[in-house]
Amino acid sequence: MKSQTNRKRGLVYVAMSGGVDSSVAAALLKKRGFDVVGVFFKPWQPEKGLSFCGWKEDRKDAMSVASILDVPFKTWDFSKEYKKKVGNYMIETYRQGLTPNPDVMCNKEIKFGLFLKKALTEGADYVATGHYVRKSDAQKPKLLKGKDANKDQSYFLWTLTREQLERCLFPIGDYKKPEVRKLAKKFKLPTHNKKDSQGVCFIGQLDMKNFLKSYIKPKTGEIRLMSTSDVDGKVVGKHEGAAYYTTGQRHGLNITDGHGPYFVVSKNLKKNIVYVGREKDLETKKTKVTGINWINKKTKFPLNISVKIRYRTKEQKAVLLKNGILEFKRPVRAVTPGQSAVFYKGEDVLGGGVILKD
Repeated sequence: MKSQTNRKRGLVYVAMSGGVDSSVAAALLKKRGFDVVGVFFKPWQPEKGLSFCGWKEDRKDAMSVASILDVPFKTWDFSKEYKKKVGNYMIETYRQGLTPNPDVMCNKEIKFGLFLKKALTEGADYVATGHYVRKSDAQKPKLLKGKDANKDQSYFLWTLTREQLERCLFPIGDYKKPEVRKLAKKFKLPTHNKKDSQGVCFIGQLDMKNFLKSYIKPKTGEIRLMSTSDVDGKVVGKHEGAAYYTTGQRHGLNITDGHGPYFVVSKNLKKNIVYVGREKDLETKKTKVTGINWINKKTKFPLNISVKIRYRTKEQKAVLLKNGILEFKRPVRAVTPGQSAVFYKGEDVLGGGVILKD
């Protein structure tokens, strides 16, 4: 295939989900002179109707966009790989009492793992996605936040390596969402007014508790007030399984003593106890991060950085030590074991890691 293209600027395989963002990404790349191939990933569907993902409709939308743009279109079935590398990861992480980040794992294993590898094997020079992030034009490219602060998705891409980044294009990172929709209309794409997708990457909308019940057997236990002593606090409710709950969770506790609101502060999986407390009990000034990935070269320690501990939270000033200890300048709320801690220096995404269990 490589020899059959005129290679004006290179051959790029675009991950086309059927949404407006990836549709505009493909359109922009073709306009800029790239040879474009659209690729739709057939997703994994959990059994027993546990989620809803209209992938057939999404594929039709992606095919329609490819037809309008007059670019080749492929469908790759990654359902088995997704179940193995992302679905199982999600289930096992909950089983261990942690809170997984399937979107991060989807990007690592599927979009910039399997997809990138297969595309390069077929002769592609690059792969592209509809992520709201940017890449610097330097010889050693850096990953940068997207221009649209409200849509910036750099939090989910901390696992990228420099070698992967060199092969990636992010065409819509310089635009804000309303601008992307205007471009879609300008290109006469049928996805211009399509709603943004919701839910877990690849799976769609998901009732997480019901989903987990199919894989992790319910086990009734106590909800107790947290205690500063060695003695467990007062029992204030019952739960169906400690693994179903996550740090900072407020809803779904069913505590009716009239003294709420309560938040999940910690869990003891061996004793099957969920501990709850007040919002102030969620604050901490220190945590530990493991599995750290640096997108470019490693750095010297201690390192003054800004950190995001969740996608929809503000960055926090912190110092990262060589042993992975992260010391926050101010108390931070609901640092959740299993979630990602992503490191920034201004617009630059340095890398990240996984927050360790307490």
